[in-house]
Amino acid sequence: MEQLAGILWAILGVILIITEVFTLGFFLLWFGIGAFAAAIFAFLGFSFNVQFIVFAVVSVSLTVMSRTIFANYFRHNEDKVKTGVDAIPGKIGTVTNASAGALNEGAVKVFGSTWTAFPIDDESLLLEGEKVEVVEVRGSSIYVRKIGAERELPEWRREEK
Repeated sequence: MEQLAGILWAILGVILIITEVFTLGFFLLWFGIGAFAAAIFAFLGFSFNVQFIVFAVVSVSLTVMSRTIFANYFRHNEDKVKTGVDAIPGKIGTVTNASAGALNEGAVKVFGSTWTAFPIDDESLLLEGEKVEVVEVRGSSIYVRKIGAERELPEWRREEK
């Protein structure tokens, strides 16, 4: 009977490891290894309670250790590449429509897309053709500030008139 329990634990371990190949998470491998550890204890003649405790302790401890290792050593880089709307703040755009109305609403072209734009200080006017820096994106609108002399575009990026 002890041989049968060991074979069943080994079969469970193989099934769990094979199933791990077809899942997206990195989770079932540790339970497969825990099943192999329980199979070893079954072949050594220990009771089912001891086998199950070995299975649980090995599986849970390997899962916790792997999560700790992944969290500490494979941490997501804080300086990841920003794409889409996240990449727009800090970029330079060109005012395509001067500001108008009570909110000083204008239009600014950034990366080939025209956005509804508002001055960040609520008092500046956006003049057509001037360069502005995107400060913030709120919904489908951007808030901009005029580029000062210290933020002037490099010579090769200035438009010829």
